[in-house]
Amino acid sequence: MPRVPGLMRLFAAGTAMAVALPLKGGELELGRGSPALGEAQDPRMSRRHARIHFDGRRFWVTDLGSQNGTCVDGEPVPANTPREVQRVIRMGDSLFVPSADVHPLELRGVVTREGFIRGPALQALLDEVSRAARLGFPLHIHGESGTGKEGVARAFHENGPRGSGPFVAVNCAAIPQSIAERLLFGAKRGAYSGADADAPGYLQTADGGTIFLDEVVELDLAVQAKLLRALETKEVLSLGAAKPKLVDIHICSASNRDLRALVAAGKLREDLYFRIGRPEVTLPPLRQRPEEIALLLHREVRQVAPQLTLHLSFVEACLMRPWPGNVRELLVEARSAIQAALMQEAPRVEARHLSPSAGTAFGAAASAPPPSPPPEHREPPREAPSRAKALDTDERTRIEEALRQNGGNVAATARALGMHRTQLRRLLERHAIAAPADTEQE
Repeated sequence: MPRVPGLMRLFAAGTAMAVALPLKGGELELGRGSPALGEAQDPRMSRRHARIHFDGRRFWVTDLGSQNGTCVDGEPVPANTPREVQRVIRMGDSLFVPSADVHPLELRGVVTREGFIRGPALQALLDEVSRAARLGFPLHIHGESGTGKEGVARAFHENGPRGSGPFVAVNCAAIPQSIAERLLFGAKRGAYSGADADAPGYLQTADGGTIFLDEVVELDLAVQAKLLRALETKEVLSLGAAKPKLVDIHICSASNRDLRALVAAGKLREDLYFRIGRPEVTLPPLRQRPEEIALLLHREVRQVAPQLTLHLSFVEACLMRPWPGNVRELLVEARSAIQAALMQEAPRVEARHLSPSAGTAFGAAASAPPPSPPPEHREPPREAPSRAKALDTDERTRIEEALRQNGGNVAATARALGMHRTQLRRLLERHAIAAPADTEQE
């Protein structure tokens, strides 16, 4: 089905929402009383506030001489002057985010199920996860830290044939290598000094249910070999045991790294990869799911301090930031902002309550706009090549993958990564990352 460009209306007059506004014919004029806005009208919008235009690649906003003005990416724009949009549009007390395809949001909306807020991308992924679970397949979840991999693993468990059994989540990265075998496979009494009783391992505990191995690639190669045998034979041999024990388990694994690359690097056994690495689903990062952000913030405020309200500036600041720690980081920083508002006896959570470093790239001077009124935008400072630090392997992979997903388009890739396009261009030049020449133009 062809894509439907449009806007996502995420906040209006103090209310969090996620509503699709398609651009019919590539253009949409908005203002107080516009039929497209439905019943949730914004009294601070003018009757003819702004016009949004999509030229096939980029979104442009033109303020139509509105009384309260229009801000694009945190900057006020002069009337009757088209301005390109990277991330967020503010009109009156409403916030909009452009999207190359709002049809999924039109079709599915954003729903709350079992305590989780799920946008259209996450709903589609969970449909795929449910199919794999019902067919009895294993599942590997690829996604950045904090995207909600354990929540997806629980959905996999609940929709599978062993959904009524136990769900055992294991953070393999937190297990010391010296005791990984004992914790996974268990130990018999007398197997080692201090073993005064039989101790079942995680695999035995998950019998009849699902075991979720988060960051399974962190396991030692020898432990990986024993894990593979247990999965293939459905037998677990505890330390000090003479006979293995039969187990019936559904396996789900996860990692924030590419499994095939780890096999090539000798850090993951090839035979284990073929046992657990397919089918694989990729959990999109929060910066690709902006329709969830305002609703996540609203839920957090209601749970922590229902007497407070969300201010436009706070939601706008959160929409402007890339959140490398994803949902986990957003919620932690939201709680900190709520606590700051409570300490100051403020009636609402504002952008000034948000830490300047919250939601920005680690180790970088990320540019997120402070509270309204925003200052003039400043591009990231140019760093001398001789002093530039080597790019982290995972970060380089993330940039290259984003370039591939966006066809090499630098502006679109920068939006996906949550940075300014000039900053991305400098990263590409500094670290010799190639972008296809035919799609480099803005």
